[in-house]
Amino acid sequence: MDENSSIFNSTEDKIVCYAPRMITTNGVWQGDNPLEYSLPLFILQLTMVVMMTRALVFLLKPFRQPRVISEILGGVILGPSVLGRSDQFSNTLFPLRSVMVLEAMANVGLLYFLFLIGVEMELSVIRRSGRKAMAIAAAGMVLPFGIGAAFSFQLHKADQKLNYSTYIMFLGIALSVTAFPVLARILAELKLINSELGRMAMASALFNDMCAWILLALALALSENDSSSLASLWVVLSSTGFVLFCIFIIRPIIAWMIRKTPEGESMSEFSICLILTGVMISGFITDAIGTHSVFGAFVFGLVIPNGSLGVALIEKLEDFVSGLLLPLFFAISGLKTNVSSIEGLMTWVSILFITVLAFIGKVIGTLLASVCYQMSYREGVTLGLLMNTKGLVEMIILNVGKDQQILDDQTFTVMVIVALIMTGIITPVVTILYRPTRRLLPYKKRTIQASKPDSEFRVLVCIHTPRNVPTIINLLDASNPTKRSPICIYVLHLVELTGRASAMLIVHNTRKSGRPAVNRTQAHSEHIISAFENYEQHIDCVSVQPLTAISPYSTMHEDICYLAEDKRVAFIIIPFHKQQTVDGGMESTNPALRLVNQNVLVNAPCSVGILVDRGLSGSNQSGSNKASHYNIIVLFFGGQDDREALAYAWRMSENPRVTLTVMRFIAAEQVLEAKQEADAQGVSAMQTDMKNERQLDEEYINEFMTSNEENDSITYTQRILNNGEETVAAIRSMDGAHDLFIVGRGEAQASPLIAGLTDWSECPELGVIGDLLASSDLAATASVLVVEQFGVTMVVEHGEAERSPHRHDHGDHYQNLRSTNARQHTPSRSHIIYNG
Repeated sequence: MDENSSIFNSTEDKIVCYAPRMITTNGVWQGDNPLEYSLPLFILQLTMVVMMTRALVFLLKPFRQPRVISEILGGVILGPSVLGRSDQFSNTLFPLRSVMVLEAMANVGLLYFLFLIGVEMELSVIRRSGRKAMAIAAAGMVLPFGIGAAFSFQLHKADQKLNYSTYIMFLGIALSVTAFPVLARILAELKLINSELGRMAMASALFNDMCAWILLALALALSENDSSSLASLWVVLSSTGFVLFCIFIIRPIIAWMIRKTPEGESMSEFSICLILTGVMISGFITDAIGTHSVFGAFVFGLVIPNGSLGVALIEKLEDFVSGLLLPLFFAISGLKTNVSSIEGLMTWVSILFITVLAFIGKVIGTLLASVCYQMSYREGVTLGLLMNTKGLVEMIILNVGKDQQILDDQTFTVMVIVALIMTGIITPVVTILYRPTRRLLPYKKRTIQASKPDSEFRVLVCIHTPRNVPTIINLLDASNPTKRSPICIYVLHLVELTGRASAMLIVHNTRKSGRPAVNRTQAHSEHIISAFENYEQHIDCVSVQPLTAISPYSTMHEDICYLAEDKRVAFIIIPFHKQQTVDGGMESTNPALRLVNQNVLVNAPCSVGILVDRGLSGSNQSGSNKASHYNIIVLFFGGQDDREALAYAWRMSENPRVTLTVMRFIAAEQVLEAKQEADAQGVSAMQTDMKNERQLDEEYINEFMTSNEENDSITYTQRILNNGEETVAAIRSMDGAHDLFIVGRGEAQASPLIAGLTDWSECPELGVIGDLLASSDLAATASVLVVEQFGVTMVVEHGEAERSPHRHDHGDHYQNLRSTNARQHTPSRSHIIYNG
């Protein structure tokens, strides 16, 4: 047999002979062809698979297709269906002798990927999902399974080796399964993950996944042709024994290893290596039993206790396995797909017929179960569409079926095409069918200044790390929650989207299980949520709703702004991207957070405050009876941002534990201009705007002073200055005397008091004065809250700040701001998780 025959273009058995020592080449200068040696050929194949996959991801991104589509299509293009039709291409790059190395590496990656899924998966999630999710998942499996069985006779050939019942079982499982990781990404893409529909879809898909694994193991156990043989019974008993051995022997041993590790220290390298070796041994055992190696790896991962060990395993394996080796497995599925094996028009008609019927069957089954639980028809149909998502589990089932010679080339190709069609149409159809109407009602008075004093004050607090929590809690505590004006706090933990979908669900669902955190993200979320819940329990008139937003930094602002819009909050508090060091300086913790803050300022539907965290009163005793006293100062230069800052400080001044100082800075030439304006017969439009702003400043200052004449805890002073140098000197003289500075982000008009200071501004998103207070040169010990009022924004680009028109309505300009920002930062997958 010619060894250069393509590996994926025939079903005939082949015998391939090659030298076992042909692994690495001596080099082209020695006359060797690198492609005749295993290692260089594998490296080239892996490179082509990765490049083709990434190219398709880029091309299909505008169509909002999941990554699994690109990975499978990449293999199809490289395989015998497209490029592989050329004998020269297939013989050179994918010769038959390379099949063992290529598939072995792909299956090793699959083995460890399934192990990681088992490590991250929490079975208690399924128990807590309730009967509703289980009923929906079960109903969505029964009809597609029946349809697969009913039409299997069209694809099954009489000369196939295995019995008909095993064939039906594999076909039915492949049609009825739902790919949980792919579904989670689609929900995130559609921003449905934070909806009741999204949570129900996730829980149902997880239950569906577990059922698919059980059915797959059962199908493999019953795949023996000889009905008189007891092999199937031995496979079932052996598999059951393996599961029990892992639960009652392996799990206690690993738990003992964790207990022997000193608290605060990571597991030893020996322990990690032992567990990674255990994955391979488990795969070997189940493969020897007859249920496939991935089943052993998955079960071994399930028995790993949550905690530091799981974190260490995930950190060591995830990027390499899911980023490189798993795409290779999907590409292998595409390489095995040979469209030319589908013969005749009737076969293609059958493909379309089976796809439509299986698709509709899952929708109908899911719809019937949904209606029984009082869900609307629209939600039931949408849920049925989402449950048609295919991906990893189906590809595993199909590959196992082909390897076990249960499925022939034609059936395998048909099912891959069905999976591509089903998954590919999910996102566009759901987008058209289920588009929750966003409440784009005009935000007429979404500012602190215009908020009613006797109404609920809604605040959205963004948290990057637990380090932000103490200062923000003290800031909220100083904001004077009362029965007349309670504070509703939405706490949003911002997490970068880097991992897989399974980790997203765990952060969302397992916090109340009482078990250790499965990874660092969940541990941080638990600390943050516990701190705010403790604050809620000890302080009256405060309600806390914890959430987690998992998204790329480039689109994280969308989640913040959508949530603020949905919850009708009046004020967003976001941490500054720099933190104070031990020596008092400021260093950047993550430059990407600066981009998030800038995007929030441009797109926010309400007022925004950037908090420069240097501690507040040096204490986080907000939950105790003897809480700290806060000494707060407002620097008032004029303009609507400064009026908003004063409005927030005004609210805080009503707290008996707050001492407020309002220092107003007035330019000396403004005093002269005020006298000259009375004699001027005509003024320009700019002068008119400046005059109006000054009039608004005067009116608001007078209102503030009149209302607080008898409040001894408020001090109001004015300072008349000439230039920026005097402004800097005045601010430096206040250093160390206050706990918190509150300033507006910018002025509505140019002022000589900031002349020359803009040239030295490092962070224009803070405004000139905010940047000065946040700089390391000032060596300040007080935190700074920079406030921007909704209705004005500064577009920050390439380090330059430029004032943009008002955003009081959601007209063309506001939409232009959103579209401009969207062009600068390509939208990606993201979602919000409710932890409450």
